[in-house]
Amino acid sequence: MGCCDAPGLMPIEDALEKMLSGIKPIQTTLKLPLAEALGFVLAEDVLSPIHVPPFANSAMDGYAIRLADLKPNKPLPLAGKSFAGQPFEGEWQENSCIRIMTGAKIPEGCDAVIMQENTQVSETGIIIQQCQIKPNENIRPIGDDIRCGDLVLAKGTRLTPRDIPMIASLGISHVTVVRKPKVAFFSTGDELKSLGEPLLEGEIYDSNRYGIKPLIENFGCEAIDLGIIPDCPETLRKTFDTAQSLADVVVTSGGVSVGEADYTKDILQELGEIGFWKLAIKPGKPFAFGKLRTAWFCGLPGNPVSAIVTLYVLVQPMLAKLAGHSQWKAPESIHAITQSAFKKSPGRTDYQRGVYRIENGQFVVESTGNQSSGAFRSMSLANCFVVLESERGRVEAGETVTIQPFNSTMY
Repeated sequence: MGCCDAPGLMPIEDALEKMLSGIKPIQTTLKLPLAEALGFVLAEDVLSPIHVPPFANSAMDGYAIRLADLKPNKPLPLAGKSFAGQPFEGEWQENSCIRIMTGAKIPEGCDAVIMQENTQVSETGIIIQQCQIKPNENIRPIGDDIRCGDLVLAKGTRLTPRDIPMIASLGISHVTVVRKPKVAFFSTGDELKSLGEPLLEGEIYDSNRYGIKPLIENFGCEAIDLGIIPDCPETLRKTFDTAQSLADVVVTSGGVSVGEADYTKDILQELGEIGFWKLAIKPGKPFAFGKLRTAWFCGLPGNPVSAIVTLYVLVQPMLAKLAGHSQWKAPESIHAITQSAFKKSPGRTDYQRGVYRIENGQFVVESTGNQSSGAFRSMSLANCFVVLESERGRVEAGETVTIQPFNSTMY
């Protein structure tokens, strides 16, 4: 630990290393129709079975010509047409041209395609007004985009809306993917109420599950919502048993602090083992990680911002490794100039919420306001984390800080 690390708190880097070192990717694979594969991770490389395009084709609407047929100011009569899906067939007579459309197959013997804008139609044929014509001009050769046998997508890639049509262009109807990790989650606390129920004194609505579920799904996992569990040891124990029977990972919200009614730690020690408890991160210090009999365990703090921060920063890379998503990358870190002050004390890495933009080619950032771990509006307004190093203190406007723009899972 560094000189400014809080005593008894594990640094974030050590926690991530400990979490990831024990995780092994899921080995179960599925063969899915391409239309159902979005969001899954490839279990095998995708190699192209064909050339793309499979034949030389025109990059423009115009006229297919042979350079040897060109004579100054001599019109070229039209010998036929080549449209997409309707290639020219028959004998192509000398000293003539073929009308061709974008994407249409290039007739045999064609040296170039002349854009229609560079031609003039006369009674005796097509007059070419272009001065210089290069061989193969406006012709897309066979395999111009992808060659047969090329590696198109590597094993470990999570399929996006950009990948699916590319695979479809290869004529591949099914892909082999890794089964999505199953994540069971629930909130704990007698003070929590479901949406739609009236609040009594001292009660609050359970908002955490509504943030946890979409993030888990955006991480590429199957989310299993087990609801709100009261602060009852026996009920919690049964819920943990149910959760680990259903899922690869169990995620809880609340019940990991040091309060008298926080039973999670004791139950986890009964059902499995604790990897670590309490990190040098703000917000989110009471984050827990461990192993149940048949599932991993991540205990998120109960405060709404803390729960989302630790899920995003710590649980996201763990689930990516479990899913076999070897192409996953941590959020990018960028230097930015602050336009507002940030309160901070040395001792923990602080993930404050900010809004960044680019002004005159420079990244600038400002606070979203109230940075309390219970004030979720700061998350709703933000588009980045302002990551303040553990040894750093208060930050004044005009200083340089590190920001992490939210990745696609936050949108």
